[in-house]
Amino acid sequence: MLSSGMAVSPGETLPTISGHRWRGTICAGLFLLALCTVSGAVRAQEPRFFRIGTAATAGSFFEIGGAIAAAISKPADSPACEHGGSCGVPGLVAVAQATQGSVENLRLINGSQIESGFAQADLAGWAFAGTGAFAGTEPMTRLRAIASLFPESLHLVTRADGPIQTLADLKGRRVSLGEPQSGTVANARVLLQEAGLGIPDLDARYLRPGQAAEELKEGTLDAFFLVGSYPVPAVRALAAAFPIRLVSIDAGLARRMQEKYRFYRGSLIPADSYPGVASEAATIGFNALWLVSAETDPDLVYAITKSLWSGATQELLAARDRIGNRVRLVDALADLSVPLHPGAERFYREAGLLSDGAPGAGSD
Repeated sequence: MLSSGMAVSPGETLPTISGHRWRGTICAGLFLLALCTVSGAVRAQEPRFFRIGTAATAGSFFEIGGAIAAAISKPADSPACEHGGSCGVPGLVAVAQATQGSVENLRLINGSQIESGFAQADLAGWAFAGTGAFAGTEPMTRLRAIASLFPESLHLVTRADGPIQTLADLKGRRVSLGEPQSGTVANARVLLQEAGLGIPDLDARYLRPGQAAEELKEGTLDAFFLVGSYPVPAVRALAAAFPIRLVSIDAGLARRMQEKYRFYRGSLIPADSYPGVASEAATIGFNALWLVSAETDPDLVYAITKSLWSGATQELLAARDRIGNRVRLVDALADLSVPLHPGAERFYREAGLLSDGAPGAGSD
């Protein structure tokens, strides 16, 4: 090849190099150029991974998270959307990651340890402001919303033939409050406090949903709390194998909690939502949000939000029984307790869900 110290200006002739050697030099240069081009193309096609923090695998967060991850993913070699392929974000590979739930997800997202995650609206709002269940902690001001996804209900599950009929009957009983960093345990503690019960009043356990269901069936647990959109997979599987009952929350208590906590609302789990459970259960509920960090690329968040609300994604979610049917664009901005991410805000403005005169939801 030519010496690195040899410079050739326009109009100059090359030094005396035989035709054979010159042709070899040209071929080598073209080979390296082609190799670099191919290498760059390979790098350009490398997948971009995007994790969605959900909760335990037996919960509704994980079930919906898996469906959404599949919908927004579009690996580089997948067929075109119009030819039956994925209609997701080109080059994106999304995965639903099992976690302990809302509280852990909020900390992971705010700390940029995971790309996104689900959390309950009440907990997200408290984490953002450093109040409520997060009082005394540093506010998680980097949290931003993609969408409000679906409503959830607090379940209190017990044996159908057991003695627990009301919250007061939990005193002295073996009760699972949920995993330590789950939204379930945070909401259970708030409920018990408002009902005049403290954690020391119970034989409290902190179990995964599947483990709690198994121990209730075996008789080593008297009841367990679980937050989810009905029918929650863990409760559905338990009810199909063992007679259970859902304990209702007193209407007066539920009303007081709604007045005290902005993002709480009354919720009714209909009869026959679970096999063998013929009575409805009155409880409290809140919306589940999909969150990212404020530092996430706005163009990526815009593309993800657009893919989330595409017709193809809605069809995929609708196939996931009643939970998926509750993920609706019309409710995408309901009960948002943290600012919208600018990329998501851009989509909703284009979709006509945010007026041009509305305050910038994605601003700090």
